[in-house]
Amino acid sequence: MEYTLIATSTFGLEAVVAGELKELGYDNLKLENGKVTFCGDEMDIVTCNLWLRTADRVLIKMSEFKAESFEELFQGTLSVDWGNIMLEDAFMHVTGKSIKSKLHSVPDCQSIVKKAVVEAMKRKYNRERFHETGVEYKIEVGILKDRVTLTLDTSGEALHKRGYRENSGGAPIKETLAAALVLLSKWNPSQILADPMCGSGTIAIEAALIARNMAPGLNRSFVSEKWHIIPHSLWQDLRKHAQNSINSNDFRILASDIDGRVIKTARANAKKAGVEDYIAFQKMPLKKFSSSKKYGFIISNPPYGERLGEKKEVENLYKDMGEVFSRLENWSYFIITAHTEFEKYFGRKSHKNRKLYNGRLKCYYYQYFGERDER
Repeated sequence: MEYTLIATSTFGLEAVVAGELKELGYDNLKLENGKVTFCGDEMDIVTCNLWLRTADRVLIKMSEFKAESFEELFQGTLSVDWGNIMLEDAFMHVTGKSIKSKLHSVPDCQSIVKKAVVEAMKRKYNRERFHETGVEYKIEVGILKDRVTLTLDTSGEALHKRGYRENSGGAPIKETLAAALVLLSKWNPSQILADPMCGSGTIAIEAALIARNMAPGLNRSFVSEKWHIIPHSLWQDLRKHAQNSINSNDFRILASDIDGRVIKTARANAKKAGVEDYIAFQKMPLKKFSSSKKYGFIISNPPYGERLGEKKEVENLYKDMGEVFSRLENWSYFIITAHTEFEKYFGRKSHKNRKLYNGRLKCYYYQYFGERDER
């Protein structure tokens, strides 16, 4: 069956998600704030959940309509054939959000949608009561400027939860954002990559997963695995294909941090992700970082100085970064931070910067391009 699918994303990463979808073979993509819409079937639902590195979730778009009253919301929801996807014992969980709309009470909108879905299911299955003891279906009602979008979440837990990071440092970066930083850098595994402030190792691990062509969702489960519309054999076949797609490229990533405790955590995370042999972890202060390699990449998420009393310390760190990185003559470096005066303390204006969000924090991804090894 053909569906309208939505890959949601953090603001600023829509084009990165679209690039991933193109690499997977999808076209006719529609980019909007926080989402990319495309068409696909059951195989595409499985493929996108297994392979998308920078998307937050994969949704099925059930309907879109205008609603300025609860009656319009009810009727619009009732007109959807929910029984095409959900069985009669489905556990229906409704979430919601409303922005700049007349229907601004999210709890009321959730209640109306749930009632309408139940009524639609009554018509489909010709019964009055549903025990909801079966598989979960998360329905979201999103209202933006009185336009309602009804979706079903096929992912379950957000896609950044790869399953390898049980422990993290003090200010971890999401796996999806870390993967985006690597993809935006255009790093090639033939060149060395370093993160001298690696924390729990997320950037290094995501880079290693990319270099090995390891599907990020290979070792986790998804809510739609239990749906009757997607054969279990399809999940098995596409997981097997993903396993067989892993390459044995020879590359090396350097990951260091001044905190030995987080280095221990990073090693454990890398081992669980299956990339521990490709990352060299070391306890080392930033000032001691150096390399004899002529070409290389640095991708890092240093502290931002958001906490009280940390700002001056962080600004001194940025000065140190400027001095250390300047000795790496032909290297490219990519730094994400929410500090608005990063370039001032770093001592160099970036060639390019890009607005991204780390959680709710508005950040900039400062990009400094060095020479590339033409080999």
